[in-house]
Amino acid sequence: MKKTNYLTVKELPVSERPYEKCQAYGPQSLSDAELLAVILRSGSKGQRVIDLAVNVLNHSKTHPGLKGLNYLTMKELTEIKGIGKVKAIELLCLTELTKRMAREVHKESLEFITPSSIANYYMQDMRHLSREQVRLLMLDSKCKFINDMLMSQGSVNSSIMPVREVYIQALKEDAVNIVLVHNHPSGDPSPSTEDIKITKRMKDAGNLIGIKLMDHIIIGDNKYISLAEQGLL
Repeated sequence: MKKTNYLTVKELPVSERPYEKCQAYGPQSLSDAELLAVILRSGSKGQRVIDLAVNVLNHSKTHPGLKGLNYLTMKELTEIKGIGKVKAIELLCLTELTKRMAREVHKESLEFITPSSIANYYMQDMRHLSREQVRLLMLDSKCKFINDMLMSQGSVNSSIMPVREVYIQALKEDAVNIVLVHNHPSGDPSPSTEDIKITKRMKDAGNLIGIKLMDHIIIGDNKYISLAEQGLL
């Protein structure tokens, strides 16, 4: 058998094996690094898998820990010693999966009629984005979910709100009500002058064709602002 130059999870001392610990005490007993070590499975030359997991968690200088995984790109991940393309892709897929799981949990009990419930639905998916995105939520006459889609993606500080395309999609889906959702990469959801201006344009256009713009919700870092609640719609 070819001898490796690194320690896999199975080769760790028994006291440090997350598989056995998980089996005995449950996954909740594992530290963040141990959970990540299970995903990574092996370390690199001269580096234990648990140490590699710690290095991944500490790689982001601005967002250390699990939160940082949401910000790391393929390029940044592969800069970490011991993380190749395969492991980087696995980690990117892991973070995407957790975002989708969070959305599905909220979707089961979600009523698309309150700003807080809509913001919760999109929060994990949008709060860590490095560029602005505009998403369109389309609802029927009883505010039940029809569909949602990404309408545009902008630069770090701005995005283009495509009024014409928004209503073309809403008409295709037979939507009666719509909600705009976009993020501020700065983490501060306070609306800009341009945000308020485009929201009023969007509302006026919808009134002409009989589709109601219910709200425009801006997502920050674990917080949001509803322009409807602020009386700006």
